[in-house]
Amino acid sequence: MVDMQEKLLPFIPEAEGLIRRCRKLISAAKLFSVPVCSTEQYPKGLGYTTPELKELLGALPEKQRFSCAETLQDRMREYRESGRDQFVLCGIESHVCVLQTAFDLMSAGFRVYVVADSVASRGKIDYEIALRRMSDAGATLVTHESVMFEWCVSSGDPNFKQISNLVKEN
Repeated sequence: MVDMQEKLLPFIPEAEGLIRRCRKLISAAKLFSVPVCSTEQYPKGLGYTTPELKELLGALPEKQRFSCAETLQDRMREYRESGRDQFVLCGIESHVCVLQTAFDLMSAGFRVYVVADSVASRGKIDYEIALRRMSDAGATLVTHESVMFEWCVSSGDPNFKQISNLVKEN
């Protein structure tokens, strides 16, 4: 999760829905033991991660670079060593930190999935162009529900009921 911070969120259209969808993704990831990592871009100026999400995450690394990749080098190494080759991205802003993170992760050999309904920018055109650029560069665009159900795979999964309940939450 990229930079879901208190002082920037008031400028993001439909921020409450964005927070809710990111929260669902984090909760689902935990159900399926999918590792979750997040960052904070210059918290002294942009504030800290919004409390609704912070409570699910614990301590978060701070960064100054727009991309999260450099800050997450240790995590990337752990993922590679454990056979993981994917990152699912949500957060803000699509055209700055999310975009540069996606590009850096793809350059490092990871498959990147951008959760289109769980990333945002202050401006619509910035959001739209960022999604197009990430897709053109090789990232796969997905939605939060499709990610959760792909992790679940089947209605026979022991976590299906919890995923179904997450989907129904407002």
